[in-house]
Amino acid sequence: MSDISSVYWFDKSTVKHLRFPFSYHLMPVFLFALSQTADINWKNTAVAFIILHFFIYPASNGYNSYQDRDETSIGGIKHPPKVTENLFYATLLLDITGVLTALYVSVYFSLFVLIYVLVSRAYSFRNLRLKKYALVGFLTVMVFQGGFSYLMVFSATKADFTWTMLNQSSVLCMLVASFFIGSVYPLTQIYQHRSDRADGVTTISYKLGYTGTFVFSSLLFFCALIVLCFHFMLIEKQVYFLLFLLLMLPVVGRLLYWFINVRKDVSKADFDNTMTMNLLASSCMNVYFIILTVNNHYNWF
Repeated sequence: MSDISSVYWFDKSTVKHLRFPFSYHLMPVFLFALSQTADINWKNTAVAFIILHFFIYPASNGYNSYQDRDETSIGGIKHPPKVTENLFYATLLLDITGVLTALYVSVYFSLFVLIYVLVSRAYSFRNLRLKKYALVGFLTVMVFQGGFSYLMVFSATKADFTWTMLNQSSVLCMLVASFFIGSVYPLTQIYQHRSDRADGVTTISYKLGYTGTFVFSSLLFFCALIVLCFHFMLIEKQVYFLLFLLLMLPVVGRLLYWFINVRKDVSKADFDNTMTMNLLASSCMNVYFIILTVNNHYNWF
């Protein structure tokens, strides 16, 4: 009986592979959508936050680990433990719970969550495995962790979401979110070139090479800046863009420092430097979007 009990699915190895803390790195998109939304339904928004960051994102992490069975460092885990069958059942339970609970928010939100889950599984599933194709895998992550996730959150913040609520500003923000994710994602692959190739996966970072990855990510970040600036000009909030530039200075500085070191020694394109860069970028963006969200209600500037 204990073998089929869901309690036993969440053993030490399973919980570690679910990588709950890694959801922190996907939080900027959630907060971005929150910061650009007026008349927020806070109860639904809180439920959506829990569903995405404690059910859907961890399940996606875990399912990817289950399919990959990595023995080398992966995002958030330097020394991954051995994968067991419990991980598969745990991710299935989290996904189902997340999709069904999302109905409390709205049918739209539940549908969006279901689509995200299916795409996430297609990304990792051995018989389909979108991640093994450099461009397809990259675009899948860029779109669904970026713009589509923004759409999910936007729909959850509204009491009665309809497609007519999407306007030019919303579309621009979805584009910005995709560019942001697209600029970060290749950098998270830079230390896994050898292990990915051994597993038959050709990542966009591997195709670009070490220098190309930094250049490509920087170009996408610049694209995000252009669209973000245009968006804030349209809503007459140019000061928001100036604040963004200020808070991103540590990120740009660290990225430049890392790039110089990698140019000198490619061994610097390692797990520790990648996680440090990822944590800094996520933290700066989270702080920025929290400031904007609070300012929407208190009008500090």
